[in-house]
Amino acid sequence: MITSKDNEKLKLIRRLAERKHREREGLFVAEGEDLVAAAEAAGVRPEFVLRAGVEVERRLLDAVSALGSGTRVIGVYRQAWGEQEAPRVSLQAVADPGNVGAIIRTTHALLDAPVAIGPGCADPFGPKAVRASMGSIFGMPPAKRSSLEPPVVGLVAHGGSPPDDEPVGTLCLGGERAGLPADVAAACDRLWTIPLRGGVESLNVAAAAAVAIGRISSAAGSQ
Repeated sequence: MITSKDNEKLKLIRRLAERKHREREGLFVAEGEDLVAAAEAAGVRPEFVLRAGVEVERRLLDAVSALGSGTRVIGVYRQAWGEQEAPRVSLQAVADPGNVGAIIRTTHALLDAPVAIGPGCADPFGPKAVRASMGSIFGMPPAKRSSLEPPVVGLVAHGGSPPDDEPVGTLCLGGERAGLPADVAAACDRLWTIPLRGGVESLNVAAAAAVAIGRISSAAGSQ
């Protein structure tokens, strides 16, 4: 059992809290029994798994945990990227890792497809994104930025048409504040704006993505 904070596995987990180290080493951390179980169900083998009271002292595992309440298990995994040609959803400058993870989960659940991670996006392998993906980071890994499969639909806060049932090759989503970059919006075949009621001015990008992806899934199921 690991009894020293200077153990190399614990040092690695601490390093992987930073994006530059995750990118350099090609690894990431998943905390909690549900995520480790999701990896196993997807057939993803860990580099190693540490369980409190089994492989490592509980106090030492809590010390490297990104969760405020500590954790019972931490797994370290190699990063995997999905197929470049497959994405149905493309993210542009979505900076909040929780939103990135949630959109990965929604796209997996409703379209059974990966999400393309464009410039300026949060790291999908960061701790918050991994947790928000609820295991979809293993079942449907994200793709690096890829070409946009037409017809391309951009989701914008204002000026677009309500979501329709016409075919969608790629759905493009922009950042939390600036929205879809102007050059990407200009390249879209059409633009969608979700109608809002009750005086609400905008939706969180993950919530807006869920509405739009749900419409795409529903339309595809009825065809």
